[in-house]
Amino acid sequence: MFNSIEDVISKFSEQKYICNRRIATIVYLATSLRKPILVEGPAGVGKTELAKVIAAALNYDLLRLQCYEGLDEAKALYEWEYAKQLLYTQILKEKINEVLAGSVTLKDAVDRIADQDSVFFSPKFILPRPLLQAISATDPLVLLIDEIDKSDSEFEAFLLEVLSDFQVSVPELGTIRATQIPVVVLTSNNTRELSDALKRRCLHLFIDFPDRQQELEIVRLKVPGIAEQLADEVVEVVQSIRKLDLKKTPSISETLDWAKALTLLNVHRLEESLVNETLNTILKYEGDVRKAEAELKDFLHKQKAKTKSPSPQDDKDLLH
Repeated sequence: MFNSIEDVISKFSEQKYICNRRIATIVYLATSLRKPILVEGPAGVGKTELAKVIAAALNYDLLRLQCYEGLDEAKALYEWEYAKQLLYTQILKEKINEVLAGSVTLKDAVDRIADQDSVFFSPKFILPRPLLQAISATDPLVLLIDEIDKSDSEFEAFLLEVLSDFQVSVPELGTIRATQIPVVVLTSNNTRELSDALKRRCLHLFIDFPDRQQELEIVRLKVPGIAEQLADEVVEVVQSIRKLDLKKTPSISETLDWAKALTLLNVHRLEESLVNETLNTILKYEGDVRKAEAELKDFLHKQKAKTKSPSPQDDKDLLH
């Protein structure tokens, strides 16, 4: 586990994750108090990445449960392998006949079969899903319940037992309690309001888009070799675009994709034609692209005015 807030920041830094003190504080408290973390915020701000970094920093395995509409207990907890049970029944047919030998009445036969329930309803015929895997794990791990807001309220209610007592009930086997309480991270994109009961069981963390300076640090860290001027201009453009009324606001991961693409093209500064050609890297809807192009014209003209007349050598900086 983490020893302090500073230890969280240090270990996250080793994983190339820029972590402010607020995030580090929540992570430290959650792991120390053994409480789940509910991470909310816009898509693409690094909520899922946070769980991966926690696992890597602690050297824990990561189990991920991806939520979606219609997700139920069977898909999240366990399923019985009926085909395997049937196969065992066929293989042990002679043994079953021996068990039934000498039974006089139907009731007697049923009772004898019922005595063997523990043979066919045992863990060897259970196919564990992420929740049961996390509860029954012998080593500590990180359980990521991703996009919980996409699941139904019924499934959310089912999670309450797991998050409250770290135990699950399997009717045929009884209650299974965790021997190692996992570090639980739930993420939500706020597509629906989560229940107060779920929020009460978690420490809440909201991650928003980073400010300009923090995003610039992320770009420098994640895109080694990027030209300093290009990194600065990319972040400034993305920050400007996020202020527009868009169908999908560009995320941090898309900022990084754009920076990597421009670096691959051996670009050292942004120019209008190049921006228009590569805007689809950060914007996924044509309407958003049109809005951004109109908004960025003045910005790019001002940038061009700031730049001195390029030399013939500088003119080749788009595609060497």
